[in-house]
Amino acid sequence: MIKTIETTPYADQKPGTSGLRKRVTVYQQPNYVENYIQAIFDSLEGFEGQTLVIGGDGRYYNDVAIQKAIKIAAANGFGRVLVGQGGLLSTPAASHVIRHHKAFGGLVLSASHNPGGPDGDFGIKYNVSNGGPAPEKITDAVYERTKVITSYKIVEAGDVDLSRLGTQQVGGMTVEVIDPVADYAGLMETLFDFEAIRALFASGFRMKFDALHAITGPYATEILEGRLGAPKGTVVNGVPSPDFGGGHPDPNLVYCKDLYDELMSADGPDFGAASDGDGDRNLIIGKGRFVTPSDSLALLAANAHLAPGYKAGIMGIARSMPTSAAADRVAEKLGIEMHETPTGWKFFGNLLDAGRVTICGEESAGTGSNHVREKDGLWAVLLWLNILAVRKQSINDIVTEHWATYGRNYYTRHDYEEVDAGIAGQLMEDLRASLPSLPGKSFDEVRIVYADDFTYTDPVDGSVSGKQGVRIGFEDGSRIVVRLSGTGTVGATLRLYLESYEAVGGRHDLETQTALGSLIETAETLTHIKKRTGRSEPSVIT
Repeated sequence: MIKTIETTPYADQKPGTSGLRKRVTVYQQPNYVENYIQAIFDSLEGFEGQTLVIGGDGRYYNDVAIQKAIKIAAANGFGRVLVGQGGLLSTPAASHVIRHHKAFGGLVLSASHNPGGPDGDFGIKYNVSNGGPAPEKITDAVYERTKVITSYKIVEAGDVDLSRLGTQQVGGMTVEVIDPVADYAGLMETLFDFEAIRALFASGFRMKFDALHAITGPYATEILEGRLGAPKGTVVNGVPSPDFGGGHPDPNLVYCKDLYDELMSADGPDFGAASDGDGDRNLIIGKGRFVTPSDSLALLAANAHLAPGYKAGIMGIARSMPTSAAADRVAEKLGIEMHETPTGWKFFGNLLDAGRVTICGEESAGTGSNHVREKDGLWAVLLWLNILAVRKQSINDIVTEHWATYGRNYYTRHDYEEVDAGIAGQLMEDLRASLPSLPGKSFDEVRIVYADDFTYTDPVDGSVSGKQGVRIGFEDGSRIVVRLSGTGTVGATLRLYLESYEAVGGRHDLETQTALGSLIETAETLTHIKKRTGRSEPSVIT
Protein backbone atom coordinates (compact mmCIF):
# COMPACT_ATOMS: atom_id res chain seq x y z
CA MET A 1 0.00 0.00 0.00
CA ILE A 2 1.35 3.42 -1.01
CA LYS A 3 0.92 6.18 1.54
CA THR A 4 1.37 9.92 1.03
CA ILE A 5 2.81 11.52 4.16
CA GLU A 6 2.60 15.25 4.77
CA THR A 7 5.88 16.90 5.71
CA THR A 8 7.54 20.28 6.12
CA PRO A 9 10.79 21.37 4.45
CA TYR A 10 14.22 21.56 6.05
CA ALA A 11 16.28 24.59 5.07
CA ASP A 12 19.69 22.87 5.22
CA GLN A 13 19.45 20.18 2.53
CA LYS A 14 21.81 21.74 0.00
CA PRO A 15 24.13 19.03 -1.39
CA GLY A 16 27.85 19.73 -1.58
CA THR A 17 30.50 18.34 -3.92
CA SER A 18 29.63 14.77 -2.89
CA GLY A 19 25.98 14.75 -1.88
CA LEU A 20 24.31 15.80 1.35
CA ARG A 21 26.52 15.21 4.39
CA LYS A 22 25.34 15.93 7.89
CA ARG A 23 25.70 14.60 11.40
CA VAL A 24 23.78 11.37 12.04
CA THR A 25 21.68 13.28 14.56
CA VAL A 26 20.56 15.64 11.80
CA TYR A 27 19.51 12.74 9.58
CA GLN A 28 17.59 11.21 12.50
CA GLN A 29 15.18 14.14 12.59
CA PRO A 30 11.61 13.25 11.57
CA ASN A 31 11.25 12.92 7.78
CA TYR A 32 14.75 14.26 7.10
CA VAL A 33 15.81 11.23 5.04
CA GLU A 34 12.36 10.91 3.47
CA ASN A 35 12.26 14.56 2.40
CA TYR A 36 15.66 14.41 0.73
CA ILE A 37 15.10 11.15 -1.14
CA GLN A 38 11.66 12.28 -2.31
CA ALA A 39 13.18 15.57 -3.48
CA ILE A 40 15.69 13.57 -5.54
CA PHE A 41 12.95 11.53 -7.19
CA ASP A 42 10.83 14.65 -7.75
CA SER A 43 13.78 16.15 -9.66
CA LEU A 44 14.10 13.19 -12.04
CA GLU A 45 12.03 12.04 -15.01
CA GLY A 46 11.54 8.77 -16.84
CA PHE A 47 12.34 6.25 -14.09
CA GLU A 48 8.97 4.45 -14.07
CA GLY A 49 9.72 0.73 -14.04
CA GLN A 50 13.48 1.35 -14.15
CA THR A 51 16.28 -0.07 -11.96
CA LEU A 52 17.76 1.81 -9.00
CA VAL A 53 20.98 0.76 -7.23
CA ILE A 54 21.25 1.32 -3.47
CA GLY A 55 24.21 0.68 -1.20
CA GLY A 56 26.50 2.27 1.33
CA ASP A 57 29.69 1.96 3.33
CA GLY A 58 28.13 0.30 6.38
CA ARG A 59 28.44 3.32 8.62
CA TYR A 60 25.98 3.95 11.45
CA TYR A 61 22.42 4.62 10.20
CA ASN A 62 23.17 2.98 6.84
CA ASP A 63 20.73 0.13 7.56
CA VAL A 64 17.91 2.43 8.62
CA ALA A 65 18.27 4.81 5.66
CA ILE A 66 18.42 1.96 3.13
CA GLN A 67 15.10 0.53 4.28
CA LYS A 68 13.50 3.96 3.95
CA ALA A 69 15.03 4.44 0.50
CA ILE A 70 13.74 1.09 -0.77
CA LYS A 71 10.18 1.81 0.34
CA ILE A 72 10.20 5.35 -1.11
CA ALA A 73 11.60 4.03 -4.40
CA ALA A 74 8.80 1.45 -4.57
CA ALA A 75 6.15 4.10 -3.90
CA ASN A 76 7.54 6.36 -6.61
CA GLY A 77 7.39 3.73 -9.35
CA PHE A 78 10.83 2.15 -9.72
CA GLY A 79 10.54 -1.38 -11.06
CA ARG A 80 13.61 -2.90 -9.44
CA VAL A 81 16.19 -2.11 -6.78
CA LEU A 82 19.62 -3.73 -6.65
CA VAL A 83 21.07 -3.51 -3.16
CA GLY A 84 24.35 -4.87 -1.84
CA GLN A 85 24.16 -7.70 0.69
CA GLY A 86 24.09 -6.22 4.17
CA GLY A 87 23.40 -2.86 2.54
CA LEU A 88 27.06 -2.69 1.51
CA LEU A 89 28.50 -1.29 -1.72
CA SER A 90 31.70 0.70 -2.06
CA THR A 91 31.22 3.92 -4.02
CA PRO A 92 33.24 2.70 -7.04
CA ALA A 93 31.45 -0.67 -6.91
CA ALA A 94 28.08 1.13 -6.87
CA SER A 95 29.20 3.09 -9.95
CA HIS A 96 30.12 -0.16 -11.71
CA VAL A 97 26.85 -1.87 -10.74
CA ILE A 98 24.87 1.07 -12.16
CA ARG A 99 26.81 0.85 -15.43
CA HIS A 100 27.00 -2.96 -15.63
CA HIS A 101 23.27 -3.47 -15.03
CA LYS A 102 22.23 -0.41 -17.06
CA ALA A 103 20.40 1.07 -14.09
CA PHE A 104 18.62 4.41 -14.18
CA GLY A 105 20.76 5.64 -11.29
CA GLY A 106 21.69 4.95 -7.71
CA LEU A 107 21.67 6.16 -4.12
CA VAL A 108 25.07 5.93 -2.41
CA LEU A 109 24.78 6.20 1.36
CA SER A 110 28.08 7.42 2.73
CA ALA A 111 29.99 10.37 4.13
CA SER A 112 33.19 9.04 2.53
CA HIS A 113 36.23 9.73 4.72
CA ASN A 114 34.27 11.45 7.51
CA PRO A 115 33.97 9.72 10.92
CA GLY A 116 31.06 7.36 11.62
CA GLY A 117 29.06 6.18 14.62
CA PRO A 118 26.06 7.69 16.44
CA ASP A 119 27.91 11.00 16.86
CA GLY A 120 29.55 10.84 13.44
CA ASP A 121 28.49 11.76 9.94
CA PHE A 122 26.12 10.34 7.35
CA GLY A 123 25.46 11.19 3.72
CA ILE A 124 23.27 10.50 0.71
CA LYS A 125 24.44 11.02 -2.87
CA TYR A 126 22.55 10.43 -6.10
CA ASN A 127 24.47 8.98 -9.06
CA VAL A 128 23.14 9.12 -12.62
CA SER A 129 23.00 6.41 -15.29
CA ASN A 130 26.66 6.75 -16.31
CA GLY A 131 27.56 5.76 -12.74
CA GLY A 132 28.85 9.20 -11.79
CA PRO A 133 27.67 11.78 -9.24
CA ALA A 134 24.72 13.88 -10.34
CA PRO A 135 25.77 17.08 -12.15
CA GLU A 136 25.03 20.49 -10.69
CA LYS A 137 21.85 20.96 -12.74
CA ILE A 138 20.35 17.98 -10.88
CA THR A 139 21.73 18.77 -7.42
CA ASP A 140 20.55 22.38 -7.77
CA ALA A 141 17.08 21.15 -8.70
CA VAL A 142 17.06 18.78 -5.73
CA TYR A 143 17.96 21.60 -3.36
CA GLU A 144 15.22 23.83 -4.75
CA ARG A 145 12.74 21.00 -4.29
CA THR A 146 13.79 20.40 -0.67
CA LYS A 147 12.86 23.99 0.15
CA VAL A 148 9.21 23.58 -0.87
CA ILE A 149 8.45 19.87 -0.39
CA THR A 150 5.12 19.20 1.34
CA SER A 151 4.77 15.41 1.13
CA TYR A 152 6.55 12.18 0.32
CA LYS A 153 5.34 8.77 -0.88
CA ILE A 154 6.26 5.51 0.83
CA VAL A 155 5.13 1.88 0.64
CA GLU A 156 3.79 0.45 3.86
CA ALA A 157 5.73 -2.81 4.08
CA GLY A 158 8.12 -4.79 6.26
CA ASP A 159 11.86 -4.37 6.03
CA VAL A 160 13.82 -6.22 3.36
CA ASP A 161 16.10 -9.01 4.60
CA LEU A 162 19.42 -7.59 3.42
CA SER A 163 21.38 -10.60 4.66
CA ARG A 164 19.82 -12.97 2.10
CA LEU A 165 20.96 -13.00 -1.53
CA GLY A 166 18.14 -13.16 -4.07
CA THR A 167 14.87 -11.39 -4.81
CA GLN A 168 12.11 -10.09 -2.57
CA GLN A 169 9.06 -7.93 -3.24
CA VAL A 170 8.24 -4.50 -1.81
CA GLY A 171 4.90 -3.36 -3.08
CA GLY A 172 5.03 -3.96 -6.82
CA MET A 173 8.81 -3.53 -6.95
CA THR A 174 11.44 -6.28 -7.06
CA VAL A 175 14.35 -5.96 -4.64
CA GLU A 176 17.41 -8.02 -5.54
CA VAL A 177 20.09 -8.42 -2.88
CA ILE A 178 23.40 -8.93 -4.70
CA ASP A 179 26.94 -9.91 -3.76
CA PRO A 180 28.57 -6.48 -3.28
CA VAL A 181 32.03 -7.67 -4.34
CA ALA A 182 31.52 -10.05 -7.29
CA ASP A 183 30.82 -7.62 -10.15
CA TYR A 184 33.60 -5.26 -9.07
CA ALA A 185 36.20 -8.01 -8.62
CA GLY A 186 35.35 -9.35 -12.07
CA LEU A 187 35.93 -5.90 -13.57
CA MET A 188 39.35 -5.63 -11.91
CA GLU A 189 40.39 -8.95 -13.50
CA THR A 190 39.76 -7.46 -16.96
CA LEU A 191 41.96 -4.42 -16.25
CA PHE A 192 45.04 -5.86 -14.55
CA ASP A 193 47.53 -8.67 -15.07
CA PHE A 194 46.50 -10.85 -12.16
CA GLU A 195 48.98 -13.56 -13.17
CA ALA A 196 51.93 -11.13 -12.94
CA ILE A 197 50.70 -9.81 -9.59
CA ARG A 198 50.29 -13.36 -8.26
CA ALA A 199 53.89 -14.03 -9.30
CA LEU A 200 54.96 -10.87 -7.45
CA PHE A 201 53.41 -12.11 -4.21
CA ALA A 202 54.81 -15.60 -4.79
CA SER A 203 58.30 -14.10 -5.02
CA GLY A 204 58.12 -12.98 -1.39
CA PHE A 205 56.84 -9.44 -2.00
CA ARG A 206 55.22 -8.17 1.20
CA MET A 207 52.27 -5.81 1.42
CA LYS A 208 49.94 -4.44 4.08
CA PHE A 209 46.51 -3.04 3.18
CA ASP A 210 44.67 -1.17 5.96
CA ALA A 211 40.92 -1.13 5.26
CA LEU A 212 40.36 1.07 8.34
CA HIS A 213 37.32 -1.01 9.37
CA ALA A 214 35.58 0.42 6.31
CA ILE A 215 33.97 -0.81 3.11
CA THR A 216 37.06 -1.96 1.17
CA GLY A 217 37.79 -4.73 3.66
CA PRO A 218 35.67 -7.38 1.89
CA TYR A 219 36.85 -6.20 -1.54
CA ALA A 220 40.55 -6.20 -0.63
CA THR A 221 40.31 -9.55 1.13
CA GLU A 222 38.63 -11.21 -1.84
CA ILE A 223 40.92 -9.69 -4.47
CA LEU A 224 44.31 -9.46 -2.72
CA GLU A 225 44.19 -12.58 -0.56
CA GLY A 226 41.58 -14.60 -2.45
CA ARG A 227 42.42 -14.02 -6.13
CA LEU A 228 45.99 -12.71 -6.08
CA GLY A 229 47.45 -15.03 -3.47
CA ALA A 230 48.67 -12.44 -0.98
CA PRO A 231 49.30 -14.08 2.40
CA LYS A 232 46.45 -14.13 4.90
CA GLY A 233 46.75 -11.08 7.10
CA THR A 234 47.84 -8.82 4.25
CA VAL A 235 44.52 -7.03 4.77
CA VAL A 236 44.11 -5.60 8.27
CA ASN A 237 41.06 -3.97 9.86
CA GLY A 238 39.08 -5.67 7.10
CA VAL A 239 35.62 -6.00 8.69
CA PRO A 240 33.36 -2.94 8.08
CA SER A 241 32.18 -1.36 11.32
CA PRO A 242 29.38 1.22 11.86
CA ASP A 243 31.89 3.49 13.65
CA PHE A 244 34.98 2.35 11.72
CA GLY A 245 36.35 0.69 14.82
CA GLY A 246 36.31 4.03 16.58
CA GLY A 247 38.83 5.39 14.09
CA HIS A 248 38.81 8.02 11.37
CA PRO A 249 38.47 6.42 7.90
CA ASP A 250 40.61 8.96 6.07
CA PRO A 251 43.71 7.41 4.44
CA ASN A 252 46.26 10.10 5.20
CA LEU A 253 49.47 10.26 7.23
CA VAL A 254 47.65 11.45 10.35
CA TYR A 255 45.15 8.60 10.62
CA CYS A 256 47.46 5.97 9.09
CA LYS A 257 50.57 6.91 11.07
CA ASP A 258 51.13 3.32 12.26
CA LEU A 259 51.15 2.09 8.65
CA TYR A 260 53.53 4.88 7.64
CA ASP A 261 55.89 4.13 10.54
CA GLU A 262 55.94 0.45 9.60
CA LEU A 263 56.82 1.23 5.97
CA MET A 264 59.59 3.56 7.11
CA SER A 265 61.16 0.87 9.32
CA ALA A 266 64.03 -1.32 8.16
CA ASP A 267 62.02 -4.54 8.35
CA GLY A 268 58.75 -3.10 7.05
CA PRO A 269 56.83 -4.51 4.06
CA ASP A 270 57.56 -3.50 0.47
CA PHE A 271 54.22 -1.80 -0.09
CA GLY A 272 51.58 -0.22 2.11
CA ALA A 273 48.16 1.03 1.12
CA ALA A 274 44.86 2.09 2.63
CA SER A 275 41.44 3.23 1.55
CA ASP A 276 38.69 5.32 3.13
CA GLY A 277 35.16 4.93 4.43
CA ASP A 278 33.44 4.32 1.09
CA GLY A 279 36.42 3.02 -0.86
CA ASP A 280 37.06 5.87 -3.27
CA ARG A 281 40.32 7.23 -1.85
CA ASN A 282 43.75 5.68 -1.48
CA LEU A 283 47.04 5.99 0.37
CA ILE A 284 50.20 4.69 -1.30
CA ILE A 285 53.44 4.12 0.64
CA GLY A 286 56.53 2.23 -0.46
CA LYS A 287 59.34 1.11 1.78
CA GLY A 288 60.91 4.41 2.80
CA ARG A 289 58.78 6.48 0.39
CA PHE A 290 55.36 8.09 0.80
CA VAL A 291 53.84 8.86 -2.60
CA THR A 292 51.78 12.06 -2.60
CA PRO A 293 48.38 11.75 -4.31
CA SER A 294 49.44 14.30 -6.95
CA ASP A 295 52.61 12.35 -7.74
CA SER A 296 50.64 9.09 -7.71
CA LEU A 297 48.30 10.44 -10.40
CA ALA A 298 51.25 11.40 -12.59
CA LEU A 299 53.04 8.08 -12.04
CA LEU A 300 49.93 6.00 -12.72
CA ALA A 301 49.28 7.92 -15.93
CA ALA A 302 52.88 7.54 -17.08
CA ASN A 303 52.87 3.77 -16.42
CA ALA A 304 49.26 2.81 -17.14
CA HIS A 305 50.23 1.11 -20.41
CA LEU A 306 51.86 -1.66 -18.35
CA ALA A 307 48.40 -2.92 -17.35
CA PRO A 308 46.35 -4.90 -19.92
CA GLY A 309 43.33 -2.62 -19.63
CA TYR A 310 45.41 0.37 -20.75
CA LYS A 311 48.01 -1.23 -23.02
CA ALA A 312 46.84 0.87 -25.98
CA GLY A 313 47.70 4.03 -24.06
CA ILE A 314 45.50 6.67 -22.49
CA MET A 315 43.46 9.35 -24.27
CA GLY A 316 44.05 12.12 -21.77
CA ILE A 317 44.38 13.10 -18.12
CA ALA A 318 42.17 15.29 -15.95
CA ARG A 319 42.96 16.70 -12.53
CA SER A 320 41.20 18.98 -10.10
CA MET A 321 42.51 22.54 -10.08
CA PRO A 322 44.19 22.31 -6.62
CA THR A 323 46.03 19.12 -7.63
CA SER A 324 49.68 19.65 -8.55
CA ALA A 325 50.76 20.04 -12.16
CA ALA A 326 52.90 16.90 -12.06
CA ALA A 327 50.40 15.11 -14.31
CA ASP A 328 50.51 17.99 -16.79
CA ARG A 329 54.14 17.17 -17.56
CA VAL A 330 53.21 13.55 -18.27
CA ALA A 331 50.40 14.61 -20.60
CA GLU A 332 52.75 16.95 -22.44
CA LYS A 333 55.34 14.22 -22.99
CA LEU A 334 52.69 11.71 -24.12
CA GLY A 335 51.10 14.28 -26.43
CA ILE A 336 47.62 13.80 -24.96
CA GLU A 337 44.91 16.11 -23.63
CA MET A 338 45.21 17.60 -20.14
CA HIS A 339 42.18 19.10 -18.36
CA GLU A 340 42.00 21.15 -15.16
CA THR A 341 38.57 20.99 -13.48
CA PRO A 342 37.00 22.14 -10.23
CA THR A 343 37.18 19.84 -7.21
CA GLY A 344 34.54 17.11 -7.31
CA TRP A 345 34.51 13.89 -9.30
CA LYS A 346 31.30 14.89 -11.09
CA PHE A 347 33.34 17.31 -13.22
CA PHE A 348 35.26 14.41 -14.76
CA GLY A 349 32.14 12.62 -15.97
CA ASN A 350 31.58 14.49 -19.22
CA LEU A 351 35.27 14.21 -20.16
CA LEU A 352 35.25 10.46 -19.52
CA ASP A 353 31.97 9.90 -21.36
CA ALA A 354 33.25 11.87 -24.35
CA GLY A 355 36.45 9.81 -24.51
CA ARG A 356 38.58 12.89 -23.91
CA VAL A 357 40.41 11.44 -20.87
CA THR A 358 41.19 8.01 -19.44
CA ILE A 359 42.73 8.72 -16.03
CA CYS A 360 41.62 11.34 -13.49
CA GLY A 361 42.80 12.40 -10.07
CA GLU A 362 42.50 14.75 -7.15
CA GLU A 363 45.07 15.79 -4.58
CA SER A 364 42.72 14.54 -1.86
CA ALA A 365 43.85 10.95 -2.54
CA GLY A 366 41.30 10.15 -5.22
CA THR A 367 42.37 8.57 -8.51
CA GLY A 368 40.43 6.58 -11.07
CA SER A 369 39.88 5.87 -14.74
CA ASN A 370 37.18 5.37 -17.33
CA HIS A 371 36.29 1.93 -15.90
CA VAL A 372 33.75 3.64 -13.60
CA ARG A 373 32.62 7.22 -12.96
CA GLU A 374 33.94 7.57 -9.42
CA LYS A 375 37.39 7.67 -7.94
CA ASP A 376 38.47 4.21 -6.91
CA GLY A 377 40.89 3.47 -4.09
CA LEU A 378 41.41 -0.25 -4.67
CA TRP A 379 41.80 0.31 -8.44
CA ALA A 380 44.76 2.63 -7.72
CA VAL A 381 46.32 0.03 -5.42
CA LEU A 382 45.94 -2.70 -8.05
CA LEU A 383 47.43 -0.52 -10.80
CA TRP A 384 50.41 0.18 -8.54
CA LEU A 385 50.79 -3.57 -7.96
CA ASN A 386 50.64 -4.18 -11.71
CA ILE A 387 53.35 -1.57 -12.30
CA LEU A 388 55.55 -3.05 -9.55
CA ALA A 389 55.08 -6.56 -10.97
CA VAL A 390 56.14 -5.48 -14.47
CA ARG A 391 58.93 -3.03 -13.64
CA LYS A 392 60.40 -5.15 -10.84
CA GLN A 393 61.63 -2.05 -9.01
CA SER A 394 60.86 -0.58 -5.62
CA ILE A 395 58.38 2.27 -5.28
CA ASN A 396 61.23 4.54 -4.21
CA ASP A 397 63.21 3.79 -7.37
CA ILE A 398 60.15 4.31 -9.59
CA VAL A 399 59.37 7.67 -7.95
CA THR A 400 62.94 9.02 -8.08
CA GLU A 401 63.30 7.94 -11.73
CA HIS A 402 60.07 9.78 -12.51
CA TRP A 403 61.40 12.99 -10.94
CA ALA A 404 64.64 12.62 -12.86
CA THR A 405 62.60 12.47 -16.08
CA TYR A 406 59.92 15.08 -15.39
CA GLY A 407 61.20 17.19 -12.50
CA ARG A 408 59.54 17.33 -9.09
CA ASN A 409 56.47 19.31 -8.06
CA TYR A 410 56.92 19.94 -4.34
CA TYR A 411 53.37 20.07 -3.04
CA THR A 412 51.44 20.23 0.24
CA ARG A 413 47.94 20.91 1.56
CA HIS A 414 47.25 22.66 4.86
CA ASP A 415 43.73 22.12 6.26
CA TYR A 416 42.13 24.38 8.83
CA GLU A 417 39.14 22.36 9.98
CA GLU A 418 35.97 23.44 11.81
CA VAL A 419 36.71 27.14 11.34
CA ASP A 420 33.87 29.54 12.10
CA ALA A 421 31.91 29.64 8.84
CA GLY A 422 31.44 33.40 9.00
CA ILE A 423 35.15 34.06 9.44
CA ALA A 424 36.06 31.63 6.66
CA GLY A 425 33.51 33.09 4.27
CA GLN A 426 34.63 36.66 4.91
CA LEU A 427 38.29 35.68 4.50
CA MET A 428 37.52 34.26 1.06
CA GLU A 429 35.55 37.33 0.03
CA ASP A 430 38.34 39.66 1.16
CA LEU A 431 40.89 37.55 -0.70
CA ARG A 432 38.80 37.66 -3.87
CA ALA A 433 38.52 41.43 -3.56
CA SER A 434 42.31 41.73 -3.39
CA LEU A 435 42.99 39.69 -6.54
CA PRO A 436 43.02 42.54 -9.11
CA SER A 437 45.80 44.31 -7.18
CA LEU A 438 48.14 41.34 -6.85
CA PRO A 439 49.66 40.72 -10.33
CA GLY A 440 53.03 42.47 -10.58
CA LYS A 441 53.72 42.43 -6.85
CA SER A 442 56.78 40.55 -5.61
CA PHE A 443 57.19 38.36 -2.55
CA ASP A 444 60.54 36.90 -1.57
CA GLU A 445 61.83 38.40 -4.84
CA VAL A 446 59.37 36.37 -6.93
CA ARG A 447 56.69 38.22 -8.91
CA ILE A 448 52.99 37.32 -9.05
CA VAL A 449 51.95 36.80 -12.67
CA TYR A 450 48.28 35.93 -12.18
CA ALA A 451 45.63 36.00 -9.45
CA ASP A 452 42.09 34.83 -10.10
CA ASP A 453 39.05 32.94 -8.85
CA PHE A 454 38.96 29.75 -10.91
CA THR A 455 36.05 29.48 -13.32
CA TYR A 456 35.56 26.27 -15.30
CA THR A 457 33.84 25.98 -18.65
CA ASP A 458 33.06 22.35 -19.46
CA PRO A 459 34.52 21.64 -22.91
CA VAL A 460 31.81 19.04 -23.60
CA ASP A 461 28.53 20.73 -22.66
CA GLY A 462 29.63 24.35 -22.19
CA SER A 463 28.36 24.59 -18.60
CA VAL A 464 30.14 27.15 -16.42
CA SER A 465 31.12 26.73 -12.75
CA GLY A 466 32.45 29.81 -10.98
CA LYS A 467 34.07 30.60 -7.62
CA GLN A 468 35.97 27.29 -7.56
CA GLY A 469 38.99 28.49 -5.63
CA VAL A 470 41.45 31.38 -5.52
CA ARG A 471 44.68 30.89 -7.50
CA ILE A 472 47.82 32.99 -7.11
CA GLY A 473 50.64 32.11 -9.50
CA PHE A 474 54.27 33.24 -9.53
CA GLU A 475 56.73 33.66 -12.38
CA ASP A 476 58.87 30.73 -11.18
CA GLY A 477 55.92 28.37 -11.61
CA SER A 478 55.00 28.16 -7.93
CA ARG A 479 51.44 28.83 -6.85
CA ILE A 480 49.09 29.21 -3.92
CA VAL A 481 45.48 28.00 -3.96
CA VAL A 482 42.84 28.71 -1.31
CA ARG A 483 39.33 27.27 -1.21
CA LEU A 484 36.55 26.26 1.12
CA SER A 485 35.91 22.53 1.24
CA GLY A 486 32.44 21.12 0.63
CA THR A 487 32.92 17.84 2.51
CA GLY A 488 32.80 18.87 6.16
CA THR A 489 29.70 18.88 8.38
CA VAL A 490 30.71 21.29 11.15
CA GLY A 491 31.80 24.88 10.58
CA ALA A 492 34.01 25.38 7.54
CA THR A 493 37.23 23.80 6.32
CA LEU A 494 39.75 26.16 4.74
CA ARG A 495 42.22 24.42 2.47
CA LEU A 496 45.54 26.03 1.53
CA TYR A 497 47.50 24.37 -1.30
CA LEU A 498 51.14 25.22 -2.02
CA GLU A 499 53.22 24.08 -4.98
CA SER A 500 56.70 24.74 -6.32
CA TYR A 501 58.42 23.09 -9.29
CA GLU A 502 62.01 21.86 -9.24
CA ALA A 503 63.16 21.15 -12.79
CA VAL A 504 65.00 18.12 -14.15
CA GLY A 505 68.53 18.19 -12.76
CA GLY A 506 67.44 20.20 -9.73
CA ARG A 507 67.36 19.16 -6.10
CA HIS A 508 64.61 16.59 -5.56
CA ASP A 509 65.52 15.26 -2.11
CA LEU A 510 64.34 18.08 0.16
CA GLU A 511 61.71 17.58 2.84
CA THR A 512 58.48 19.02 1.41
CA GLN A 513 57.66 21.59 4.12
CA THR A 514 61.26 22.78 4.03
CA ALA A 515 61.23 23.13 0.26
CA LEU A 516 58.01 25.16 0.46
CA GLY A 517 58.98 27.20 3.53
CA SER A 518 59.16 30.63 1.89
CA LEU A 519 55.96 30.01 -0.07
CA ILE A 520 54.16 29.05 3.16
CA GLU A 521 55.23 32.39 4.67
CA THR A 522 54.09 34.27 1.58
CA ALA A 523 50.71 32.54 1.75
CA GLU A 524 50.15 33.74 5.30
CA THR A 525 51.13 37.29 4.30
CA LEU A 526 48.56 37.18 1.49
CA THR A 527 45.71 35.38 3.25
CA HIS A 528 46.15 35.97 7.02
CA ILE A 529 44.57 32.56 7.65
CA LYS A 530 46.33 31.98 10.96
CA LYS A 531 45.73 35.51 12.17
CA ARG A 532 42.04 35.58 11.25
CA THR A 533 41.15 32.08 12.41
CA GLY A 534 43.23 32.23 15.59
CA ARG A 535 44.97 29.00 14.64
CA SER A 536 48.70 28.65 15.22
CA GLU A 537 48.99 25.79 12.75
CA PRO A 538 46.85 23.71 10.38
CA SER A 539 44.65 20.91 11.70
CA VAL A 540 46.13 18.51 9.14
CA ILE A 541 49.13 18.77 6.80
CA THR A 542 49.31 16.39 3.85
